[in-house]
Amino acid sequence: MNCITHASKLTGSITVPGSKSHTIRACLFGALGEGRSYIKNPLVSEDCLSALRCIQELGAVVYQSQDNSVWEIEGAGKRIHLPENVIDVGNSGSVMYFLTPIAASFPGWTVITGDASIRNRPVKHLATALEQLGAETHITRPYVDAPPLLVRGPIHRGKVVTDGRLSQYISGIMMAAARMEGKTVIELTDPKEVPYLDMTKGWLESVGIPVCMSPDYKHIEIEGPCVFPAIDRTIPSDWEAVAFPLVAALLTDSEIVIENIDSSGSQGDEAIVEILRSVGANIQWNKDREQLIVQGGIKAGDGFGRLSAEHFPDRTLRINCAGFPDAVPALSVIACFIEGTTIIEDIGVCRKKETDRITVMCHELTKLGAFVEEGEDYMIIHGHSPLTPDGKVNPEFKIHGGTVDSFKDHRVAMSFAVMGLALQESVTVKDAECCAVSFPDFFPKMGALGARFDCT
Repeated sequence: MNCITHASKLTGSITVPGSKSHTIRACLFGALGEGRSYIKNPLVSEDCLSALRCIQELGAVVYQSQDNSVWEIEGAGKRIHLPENVIDVGNSGSVMYFLTPIAASFPGWTVITGDASIRNRPVKHLATALEQLGAETHITRPYVDAPPLLVRGPIHRGKVVTDGRLSQYISGIMMAAARMEGKTVIELTDPKEVPYLDMTKGWLESVGIPVCMSPDYKHIEIEGPCVFPAIDRTIPSDWEAVAFPLVAALLTDSEIVIENIDSSGSQGDEAIVEILRSVGANIQWNKDREQLIVQGGIKAGDGFGRLSAEHFPDRTLRINCAGFPDAVPALSVIACFIEGTTIIEDIGVCRKKETDRITVMCHELTKLGAFVEEGEDYMIIHGHSPLTPDGKVNPEFKIHGGTVDSFKDHRVAMSFAVMGLALQESVTVKDAECCAVSFPDFFPKMGALGARFDCT
């Protein structure tokens, strides 16, 4: 499906879907648990549905309400077993990295694969980590660091030393460690995406499994075996999804309200609020009402305002995204509209996501007239405001319409879709249906705010 965007003015309120990160963890904890678990407000996306399918291979039984507002999982608990079939994780890296260590806790071989994107995701770091705990692993294609991956367990307590730049497989080892007899120690030489490690730690502790984690995240200890109880959880809204209507409102000089905001502090992507405020965005966060009120282009009492890095040294905004790399596509888009230079750094992990998001965003933004540079683990965006300080058209602003490729990456597709709403010339986003991976109703929900999309 191609999506053609048109310049739009937005108004009204929007509720983003439940958190993908929390939903997938809830599915796995439900499968590991004794008894029936209840997951309310799950994200009904392709990745989360993949999680539901995969946990059934471990012995869990899944019940979905007619409107999918509640998922019930009869946990496998003590009956949990080696997968009975090949584990096909679809497009979900989280499911692959979480489930593989759990599967490795059983005697026997497990085969892990997925769609074309997954079959290009790195797994050698995961395999090497599991080998340190006694697993036997085999990557089926010579010289290709990607699934299909074969893993033979059982793994045992021990010590794992790994870089930890991808947090997902560390979370998977933490879950598996709770099933093993004795203490498992995880040493991380270069931990990244650490809010997700905090999230996994929080989930484990919430079911009574103690986790010792050093303040610098380089040392983690878990002692098992532990019994996972059934859970009853309401999934909070997804901060990774909040970025898109938030950026859309700022770029289109619109006022919107984003409802049911998660104020628990469990999701690192909430950092985007303060980042955008620092360049002049008017965003009010009412934590009591769980609302974000976004007023694009408007500074209270100060007339029409611009997004500008002029108050930073050398007019350069530096954003360290190590803790929330999934925000990089949306931040790189809005950076094109910020007067000054934006450096998004410590994002090498973005090269190992659904696509190489650094190269993809640089290449596709350049097609639309942006001045973007890339390095091994950073992006530099030389941006300009569409308007001068006195409200006139800025001749330095060169962004225009065109056709971009999403490379079937949901965050890339949504980023360019919201970017196109701010331009007089349309932007065509290829393979835009991939938004369903994390935000199934993205186009109708944005359309209800006034976003003009033609999707064919």
